[in-house]
Amino acid sequence: MTLLNDVRTTTRRSSDLSKHSADVFAEAEEHPVQVTRRDGETLVLMSQREADARALLLQFAADLITVTLDDQGTLASRMARKFEWMLALSDADQASCAQNLIDAARASFSTGQAHIAVAELTSWRETATAIAAGLAGSSIEWIDFQTPVERP
Repeated sequence: MTLLNDVRTTTRRSSDLSKHSADVFAEAEEHPVQVTRRDGETLVLMSQREADARALLLQFAADLITVTLDDQGTLASRMARKFEWMLALSDADQASCAQNLIDAARASFSTGQAHIAVAELTSWRETATAIAAGLAGSSIEWIDFQTPVERP
């Protein structure tokens, strides 16, 4: 079984890596590349960013499993015990955060796109950090232009 279910994954021969390394490396910056070898197991070449996102997704999955095994309290309160930064959010925002994180995780797991869950997790954590820093207390003043501005 492979965890590499990214539809963008391409396959290259090891000889391509030695003869056309710049092309293979450019591909690997965009998506994982499977490198097949006659004398060994297939290897995967990917960016550090991709590897980090996958590692974060696996850690997030482990955290969600821990949360689901706990049967005390609501989903939001169980997640706030695991992700303590959620305590900076209001009760309503904790519930929204919990559901959004679950939905994003399901989307990531089913599509093999780690960035969906990672972006949602990062967004909520940064929101909680901003609220904890007192940045949520000020009202936002939107500028409403009545007349269109000409293009330069």
